[in-house]
Amino acid sequence: MTQRTVLPLTLDAQLCFALYSTSLAMTKTYKPLLDKLGLTYPQYLAMLVLWESDDMAVKDIAARLNLDSATITPLLKRLEAQGYVERMRGVDDERLVYVRLTKAGASLKRAARDVPTEISCATRQPHEFLVRLREDLMRLRGTLNEQLERG
Repeated sequence: MTQRTVLPLTLDAQLCFALYSTSLAMTKTYKPLLDKLGLTYPQYLAMLVLWESDDMAVKDIAARLNLDSATITPLLKRLEAQGYVERMRGVDDERLVYVRLTKAGASLKRAARDVPTEISCATRQPHEFLVRLREDLMRLRGTLNEQLERG
């Protein structure tokens, strides 16, 4: 274990607040771009998963997004109502629900292609910094998840 550093009990000294407030700012930056696509930020994340690997079980989409199935189901129902996905029960196991992109959902990927570049530009940070930051955050998330699993 690394040496423990005592941080002052102030808002600005907290890593959690830096992450939380940055996440809020990032989501607000995405909003006008996603509004043009008719998507919310969580819907965009679900669509990214489906654009990577279409025809997935709801539980697998939820796992990929680090959410539970009950959280993602209403989101997928809204995407279905918009005509971007279709949901169907499994043939072998009717308890499983699968999600597949429609033609409109697949073509939405083309309309969304510039979103990552626009977000990258909005950060005004060098590409190398953003890649390193993402890797650092993914490593931190992995460490925290391991700690949670240990109890």
